[in-house]
Amino acid sequence: MADETEIVAAPEVEAAPTEAPRGRSPRGGRGGNSGPGRGGNRDNNRARRDGGGSRDDGGEELIEKLVHINRVSKTVKGGKRFGFAALVVVGDGKGRAGFGHGKAREVPEAISKATAAAKKKMIRVPLRDGRTLHHDGNGHFGAGRVTLRSAPQGTGIIAGGPMRAIFESLGVADVVTKSVGTSNPYNMIRATFEALGEQTSPKSVAQRRGKKIADLLGRGGSQTAQADAAAITE
Repeated sequence: MADETEIVAAPEVEAAPTEAPRGRSPRGGRGGNSGPGRGGNRDNNRARRDGGGSRDDGGEELIEKLVHINRVSKTVKGGKRFGFAALVVVGDGKGRAGFGHGKAREVPEAISKATAAAKKKMIRVPLRDGRTLHHDGNGHFGAGRVTLRSAPQGTGIIAGGPMRAIFESLGVADVVTKSVGTSNPYNMIRATFEALGEQTSPKSVAQRRGKKIADLLGRGGSQTAQADAAAITE
């Protein structure tokens, strides 16, 4: 008589999750990151829309302008890693503006970093009648050279590309500009802010020299100069 053996069922073992091969994403992409496919293009196109707004720490509404966004790639073992660099200009439309740039693996994160950097470096530019510059100015950074000129009412913003975004955020309505040299948006913006940083108002010059504003605007304190001096608030 054969020995009877008891058959015991083996305990169920939970299957371990299969891990995707290193260097490949679950969707079959390479590099473990989503490349500039459909999703990247949608984020890129959405981020290029100007006119975004946010509030600073003081609760003041700010104008945000996305000037430039650059996609870079790094080749690593198993594929490429993509990153984005954003250049943003912010301003309150009342004489304050700043710029900043940020880098990240995704477009929205790069834009948020650039916006935060721009808010920390905002400068105040004195404006005449709240619409144009007090005087002409020149700016130079790297191979970029810009010239800014005040303009009469109704001229509009005669500027292109990155410089237009600065003046729209700053609140300037009439200005004439010229850019000579490089068309690199980073150098153009830095040169423009260098020229804006040299802007002074008659009020500040009069205080520094210990004179009256009418003495600076007109000779002999004419009535026209006195009227112009009374209209200057900044």
